[in-house]
Amino acid sequence: MNVARVMFKYGLRVMEDGTIACGGIKIPAVQIAKEAGVDRRVVDFTARRILSDKSLRDIFENLEPIAYLKGFAQQLGLGVIEIIPEDASRPGILKEVTGVIAKFGLSIRQSVTDDPHFVPQPKLTIITDEPVKGEIIEALRKLPSVRSVIVY
Repeated sequence: MNVARVMFKYGLRVMEDGTIACGGIKIPAVQIAKEAGVDRRVVDFTARRILSDKSLRDIFENLEPIAYLKGFAQQLGLGVIEIIPEDASRPGILKEVTGVIAKFGLSIRQSVTDDPHFVPQPKLTIITDEPVKGEIIEALRKLPSVRSVIVY
């Protein structure tokens, strides 16, 4: 399960020959094993297991990495907001949060949500076209679906 989590987290896909890739770049099994805290053979076994199960294969053959702006947003003059929800499986969190941001006239450049089925403490990360002001933070904190707001 650790190998599959690493693959899912980084958008690594299983290719038809059982190798694991990031986009079209093959990733050595030993590197994935190190990140997952397992032996390289566990990575190979996991890839074979995924390919042998149609539903898993359909998922893991189609994973893709994304360019996540969070790490360098400040250097580009963008704002970063992390929302920790009260209940990440509750519908409408993204709508509520983006509604508040839009009300203040900010454009959203990127939004990334953690899947509550795969991440123990999921969060919503929003990248805005400019740094976020205090009044927006306060409005977000008042939303019933929001446990906490972190601004970078």
